[in-house]
Amino acid sequence: MPDKVGPWEFWREVLKSPRYVLAPMVDASELAWRLLSKRYGAQLVYTPMFHAVNFVRDQRYRSDHLHTCPEDHPLIVQFCANDPEVLVQAGKLAEPYCVAVDLNLGCPQAIAKRGRYGSFLQDEWELIRKMVEMASKELKVPITCKIRVFPDVEKTIAYAKMIERAGCYALTVHGRTREQKGRDTGLADWEQIKAVKKAVNIPVIANGNIQYLSDADRCLMETGVDAVMTAEGNLTNPAIFHGIQPPVWEMAEEYIEILEKYPCNLSYSRGHLFKMFNHCFTLPECCEIRQLLARASDLYDLREVCVALRNHFQKYVDGSEQWSSEGSTLKFPPWICQPYVRPPVKPPSIEEVSTEKTEEESNPIKEGRKRLEPERQTGEDGEIVLSKKKAKKLLKNPNFIFKPDRKPIGKCASCRNQMGTKCAYSRCKKCCHDHCSVNVFDCTGHNILIKTKMEKAMKITNNNPVRSSNLPSTQS
Repeated sequence: MPDKVGPWEFWREVLKSPRYVLAPMVDASELAWRLLSKRYGAQLVYTPMFHAVNFVRDQRYRSDHLHTCPEDHPLIVQFCANDPEVLVQAGKLAEPYCVAVDLNLGCPQAIAKRGRYGSFLQDEWELIRKMVEMASKELKVPITCKIRVFPDVEKTIAYAKMIERAGCYALTVHGRTREQKGRDTGLADWEQIKAVKKAVNIPVIANGNIQYLSDADRCLMETGVDAVMTAEGNLTNPAIFHGIQPPVWEMAEEYIEILEKYPCNLSYSRGHLFKMFNHCFTLPECCEIRQLLARASDLYDLREVCVALRNHFQKYVDGSEQWSSEGSTLKFPPWICQPYVRPPVKPPSIEEVSTEKTEEESNPIKEGRKRLEPERQTGEDGEIVLSKKKAKKLLKNPNFIFKPDRKPIGKCASCRNQMGTKCAYSRCKKCCHDHCSVNVFDCTGHNILIKTKMEKAMKITNNNPVRSSNLPSTQS
């Protein structure tokens, strides 16, 4: 195996000293989106995070997820893993297609906790050291890492130094802790990123708080890092690194053109359009267009959504009508690419807490977070009780009318579970299987074909008298 160049030679000669980096995003940084981002200033791109175990074991998983082309480079492939040998095996399969392999140590989601990877490995320093060290020694391409910070800056620095000593060539530091996610995301701590940059002697990429190009340049100046990475800022505006805010349909149409050559799962592309069109879809007048996107089944449908959105706002774009921004908190009109800002979580006041306690005391039957008074909606079919899931959908689309369930689900004839709606014997699947097995029946509703399979076996064994004697009786 030839000797690899050092971290700084790799940064300058292979990566060409990038300043603006597209983050690895699950189901979002696929090839078509990477190419669109590179057209508008992204100088280094990552694949979505791949699960190392699946990547090693499943050839179809590799062929479905790892796509690239010459315009896609330099490309870094990211894995989540908790086994040094599996990480190395996955890296060896990926190294022909990339310039480096990245180890994800920053994912804070619940699935990462269940799978024991991402930021939920950040307390297992010895395991991380072994993974980085083995990958550094055995892979032909360098190993890089993406981490989150600890609440204590000194611990973050020690963590980063340990990863550097293990052989990491470049370190991406997300300036949020593992607990900062969802509604509790908050702001990334650039001071921690700055401290890490001063402490290590490898390239450092900053991640967090990047919504505009001005934020990226300010982060470079304030932290002294070598590059800046963004995820959410790019999803709402793929032209973020060009410093422009184009109309959302222009970016969407250009993305769809790339999809014609490099297709991906429709759920990914539809998700990108939902992100870019988010501010438009919060307007009641765009509810029908939102439904068009939700029902889209191919690229033609996605184009129709773009055309509908363009036609709807064209009167404001060309100035024939004046757009009213009254009550809006957006920096630009809603049809302009711009970031989505999470509203801050307001802690409850003392009065609200005391009122809530009073209500709980007066309602001893209330359990957990369940409502005593469920939300209701009156539509063409009468009053409907809405579940929490439906109530949440109603917030996104206030004009949508839910239909009541046409077919109530009854109880199983043998137990207290719900019966299958298409079961021929009014049973749940388990009881139906037992019933059909004892009586040699079929149930097409549950796809239980005991009788059919038995008859098929009889036909086969009729030609073999030696085996036919072993066949059980079909009489009940």
